[in-house]
Amino acid sequence: MIAPLVLYSLAPTGPLRERDTVFSNGEQQVRISKLADATIGRNDETCVLDPDSPLMIVHLSEAEANDSFIAQVQGNPSNEWPFCPALIEVVVKPFQVFQKPGLFSGIQSLLMRWFGP
Repeated sequence: MIAPLVLYSLAPTGPLRERDTVFSNGEQQVRISKLADATIGRNDETCVLDPDSPLMIVHLSEAEANDSFIAQVQGNPSNEWPFCPALIEVVVKPFQVFQKPGLFSGIQSLLMRWFGP
């Protein structure tokens, strides 16, 4: 049962593709792709992603691997500004995300939630 988890965590990441799920690399400030849809009454063009927020890649530029891309926020919904609400499309650079969550960091956070203060 542990073997698939270990193999998954050791497997190399592939190239980014549309409809892939990626995760924010720490707390990241990102630009909102479509401001009118997201922030009625606000004139700020950015929002903040929580650490490890899942994002689905919606549009990926084929020009270069280091170009920014558009992703939709999938989880960690927050109604408080400046945090990004769920289902909003944001512009993300590759260094702001990683492709798969760390196996052992996920287990550690789960144990801390159960047994921590």
